[in-house]
Amino acid sequence: MANTPPPFARFEWMIAWRYLRARRAEGGVSVMTWISLVGITLAVFALIATLAVRSGFRAEFVDTILGANAHVTVYAQTQQDEDGRTRRSFPDFAERAARVAEVAGVTRVAPLVKGQVMATANSRNAGVEVFGIRADDLAAIPRIVDPETGRGSLDSFGVQPDAPAFTIPDIVEGDDVPDDEADAEGDEGIVPFDMPQATGIAIGSGVARELGIGVGDEVKLISPDGVRTAFGVSPRVKTYPVIYIFTAGRYDIDRTRVYMPFDEAQLYFNREGVADELEVMTTDPEQVEDIALDIQQAAGAGAIIWTWQDASGAFLRALEVEDNVMFVILSVLVLIATMNIVSGLIMLVKNKGRDIGILRTMGLTEGSVLRVFFICGAFTGVIGTLAGVALGCLFALYIDPIFAFVDYVAGGGVWDPSVRGIYSLPAKLQVGDVLSAMALSLGLSFVVTIFPARRAARMNPVEALRYE
Repeated sequence: MANTPPPFARFEWMIAWRYLRARRAEGGVSVMTWISLVGITLAVFALIATLAVRSGFRAEFVDTILGANAHVTVYAQTQQDEDGRTRRSFPDFAERAARVAEVAGVTRVAPLVKGQVMATANSRNAGVEVFGIRADDLAAIPRIVDPETGRGSLDSFGVQPDAPAFTIPDIVEGDDVPDDEADAEGDEGIVPFDMPQATGIAIGSGVARELGIGVGDEVKLISPDGVRTAFGVSPRVKTYPVIYIFTAGRYDIDRTRVYMPFDEAQLYFNREGVADELEVMTTDPEQVEDIALDIQQAAGAGAIIWTWQDASGAFLRALEVEDNVMFVILSVLVLIATMNIVSGLIMLVKNKGRDIGILRTMGLTEGSVLRVFFICGAFTGVIGTLAGVALGCLFALYIDPIFAFVDYVAGGGVWDPSVRGIYSLPAKLQVGDVLSAMALSLGLSFVVTIFPARRAARMNPVEALRYE
C-alpha cells in the first residue's frame, strides 16, 4: 500500500493530456474534442448572456418605476360633495402628509393633483397626464431631475412671473388721454395693461418630440373640465411656457407626463384647497410591504394605499417565471452540449482499447484508468465552461456597442421603445447567475464523463489484447 500512487497522480494527467491532443491517425478523437469544447462554450455563453439580459431588464424596469413614480400612493375613498358630485380628494392633505412623513422608513411625502388633458402646439396634438407637484418635491425625483438627460432649468418652476410694473397717470377732467395710451381702435380712457405670464411647466422628451417643441416654446393645454357656467361646463384652455424637458428612461412616462406647479394645477383642474393623492417615497422600496400598514394607519380614515409592487407585481412575477423557464431551457442546451463529451469519450475508449490493456498489464488499477478518462472529459468541460463564461461576461459588459452594430447591420429599427418600454437593451451581470451557469456546466460535464470512464476502467485486459 505504501507504493500505491495517490489519486490524480502526475502520470494520470500525462496520459490524459496525450489522449486529448492525439491526432485521429494515432487513435485520438481531437475533432470530437473540439466539437465538444465549442458546444459547451456556446451553451454557457448563451445561458449567461440570457440571464444577464433578463436581470438587466428587470433592474432597468424597476429603476425607472422607483425613479419616477411613488413607492406608495395614498388615495382617497370616493365621496360626494355638496353638489352631489363624486370626488376622490383630500381636503386635509397637509395634515395627512405630515402624519405619514413621521412613519419610520418614509423619506418624502408629496401631495399631487392629477388630470388628463390634450396638449397642442405647432398644429400637433398629444394626450398627456398632468402631475401637479410642488417644486421641492419635483426636485427630489431622481429620474426626472437628471442633469445628464434633462434640458432646461427648474429654477423658475412654481414661480409666478410678476406683471410688468405700470402706473396710471392722474387725469384731470378735460385732459385728453395721450395717443400712445389709447388702444389700437382709438377708445379713449383705456390704459394698456399686460397680463402676467403663466408659470412654466416640465414635459417629457416624448411629448416634446411629438409636438415638435423645445425649451422656451409654449404649449397649449386643453381640459374638458373647465369653467362651470349657467350653460354647462366649458373647456379650459391655457398656454404655458416649457422650462424643462426630462427623460425618465421609460417610453410611456416620457411620452405622456407633464409636471405643473401644485398651486397652478389646483386652479387649472378646479381642485382649490384639495389634493388628489399623496406620493410617498421610502428608504427601501423592495420591502415597502413591511410599512404599508403603518402608512395607511397614519393616513387616517378614508385612505387607500397602493404600492408600486401592487401596480407592477404581475409584470415582475411574469419576469421571474420567464427567468426560471429560460434557465431550464438553456440548461437542456448545456446538457446536449455535454453529451458530445460522452460520444467523444466512447470513441476514445474504443480506439484506445489496446493501450488500456497494456496499461492494465503494467499494473495500472481500474481507478487509475477511470481517472485518466475522467480527466479527458472533465478537461473539455472545464475549458469550455471558462471560455463560455468569458464570452458571456464580455457580451454583458459591451452590450451597447454590440447592439449598435447589430442595429446598424439590420438597417435600424431593431429595438422599438414604444413596444419594449425602455430605450436600449440592458444587461446586468450578477455573481449568482455566473456561478449557477458554471456549476451547471461543470456538474453536467463531470457526471456524464463518469459513465464512459467506468466502461474503460472495467475493460478486461485479456479481451483487449486477444487479437493484438
